Amino acid sequence: MSALHLIRHDAIAELRLDNPAKLNAFTPDMLDALDAHLDTLETDAGIRFVILTAEGDRAFCAGADIKAWGDLPAAEFARHWVRDGHRRFDRLARLSKPTIAVLSGHTLGGGLELAATCDIRIMTPNATIAMPEPKIGMVPGWSGTQRVSRLLPEPVIKEMALFGRKLDAARALSLGFAAEVAEDARAAAFDIADGALAASAYATEIAKYMIHAGIGEDRAAMIEALGSGMIAASEDKAEGVASFREKRKPAFKGR
Repeated sequence: MSALHLIRHDAIAELRLDNPAKLNAFTPDMLDALDAHLDTLETDAGIRFVILTAEGDRAFCAGADIKAWGDLPAAEFARHWVRDGHRRFDRLARLSKPTIAVLSGHTLGGGLELAATCDIRIMTPNATIAMPEPKIGMVPGWSGTQRVSRLLPEPVIKEMALFGRKLDAARALSLGFAAEVAEDARAAAFDIADGALAASAYATEIAKYMIHAGIGEDRAAMIEALGSGMIAASEDKAEGVASFREKRKPAFKGR
């Protein structure tokens, strides 16, 4: 059984990392489970918001489990471990439902990259974020130098990746990486999601696409999603489908 669980709270879904003995370090099984859960999250119209949490208060996620990748041959490491992580994390970043990450304790390496895929982050006062990869002869591999760099200023990224400095919750909040610091960060995240349930789910989805297109977060995919959604609601699309099925020439009206 994977250490990544999907828990329903009516219209709010909770993705919970549950490997506290290893500081919720990510394993191949957890990457596979994330893929499967994302299928559910994307297709279940009853789910409006997603909150990413972790068991225990020592760490949200200490990164990727070194036992899972430490002995992989270089080609295997690049071809599967890195690419599989990117593919799953990219899917989470592009999820149409708004997402919140709840960070407590240490958020390191791949855990930071996971938190960065979410739309906003809530941190407890004791939470810290860091990129410790160079200390074990590695570099960030799941978009730490890319996606995270869109959330923090360049000098701060260099502080973390080149000099190994940690950011505490207060500084992360001041820099805009965290939306809020709260003693009970999970409760704060659910309050935010509960308060947004009255909003239009479709308008929220489109707003997320527009923001991602504007900041370059997979801009091409976001633009195509917006354009395809517009054309799918048109009379011409309906006429095109009908004419194809009826094997006749379409009579488009330009609307």
